[in-house]
Amino acid sequence: MTFNFHWLWYVMIVITVVFLTLYLWFTIFPGRPLEDTYRYFTENEVGLAREYAFTERMVSILSLAAELSFLIWFTMGRAGKNLSNWCERNTGSYILSIVLFFFILWLALRLINLPFSLYNGYFLQKQWGFSTQTLLSWWMDYIKSAALDLVISGIGVILLFFAVNRWPGTWHIIAWVFISLWLVVQTFLWPILVEPLFNKFEPAKDPQIIAMVNELADKAGIPIEQVLVMDASRRTTRANAYFTGVGRVKRIVLYDTLLKDYPKDEVRAVIAHEMAHWKEGHIVKGLIMGSIGTFIVLLILYMMMKTDIPFKGHYPPYLWAYITLFFVLTSYIANPIYNYSSRRMEEEADRVSVILTEDPDSVIKLQVDLAKRNISDMSPPSFIEWFSYTHPSTMHRIEMVEKIKLPSE
Repeated sequence: MTFNFHWLWYVMIVITVVFLTLYLWFTIFPGRPLEDTYRYFTENEVGLAREYAFTERMVSILSLAAELSFLIWFTMGRAGKNLSNWCERNTGSYILSIVLFFFILWLALRLINLPFSLYNGYFLQKQWGFSTQTLLSWWMDYIKSAALDLVISGIGVILLFFAVNRWPGTWHIIAWVFISLWLVVQTFLWPILVEPLFNKFEPAKDPQIIAMVNELADKAGIPIEQVLVMDASRRTTRANAYFTGVGRVKRIVLYDTLLKDYPKDEVRAVIAHEMAHWKEGHIVKGLIMGSIGTFIVLLILYMMMKTDIPFKGHYPPYLWAYITLFFVLTSYIANPIYNYSSRRMEEEADRVSVILTEDPDSVIKLQVDLAKRNISDMSPPSFIEWFSYTHPSTMHRIEMVEKIKLPSE
């Protein structure tokens, strides 16, 4: 089994290495924060945030470097091809050979990433006071999520091989439709069907909170069917809220940590921000952009496969390693595009939240409080914010809110 490698592979690898090197450089040498940072934070708070960010970023760099090094060696060397041949020879079934190859590669990547997941997800969070989990609880969550990933990914791989073999000239269009539908399922049904496996949800009992949600919902023109509280405190001290629902049945989920640790005006600002995402149609816009991006990526993959792996009746199990490496590279390279779009939507949600609450001071106070409690890098290096931040940094959000003029002003 001999395959070529399209020149785009080498371009993608070079771009990834450049991005990874720049990310490492600015992690080690972040420079000074914006001067206005010290209007809201002490030097000690800024120093602690930089220290935490350094550790977290280094873990992500090492994790990606380990995963990519293995995948490049496995896919572009002989190991993946040899394993593919072995699976086909020893299973006696094409489907079983695909399943076996997929499982071995899935397990290898899980084992490579496990030390980084364990350190970042448990030990680092414990060290900095964020995690409230026991080690056993962390492992239970990890096993449940890994099992879910194994089953869903395994089914996806079998369907993918069926499509590429059955429709070798149009499989990328069929895969695009399927993935686009899956994005919709993940966005609207995942919180309802899967998240209850990990957390408990109860109706909110505080009449002030319920009245607050209803008032903001009326202003935003969003019908809210339920206000739920999630037991986030069993795992973390971090706070959040989100909206979910299908059609006109919408529900807001509030972390119990948010209700416990933050004053009511800041809780109101969080709720208004999440409502703003629904009001401005960000969920649908994100799905459309995700679908367009998926189509472009699949089209590129289809064109490269035609050159690299000629179709001869059926594709070998090795194709899965080829596709896995492709998606790891393209998702990393596409980070700045996705994150730029996400930051623009977050800025818009902040603006709308100020209009809904008519209280910019509380929105600013929330950003300061969140940064202090989460030990967030309030003013990260420009490259790191551009490349990896889905939300604007704390100082950029504060600067933007300070410039907003309310209609009554």
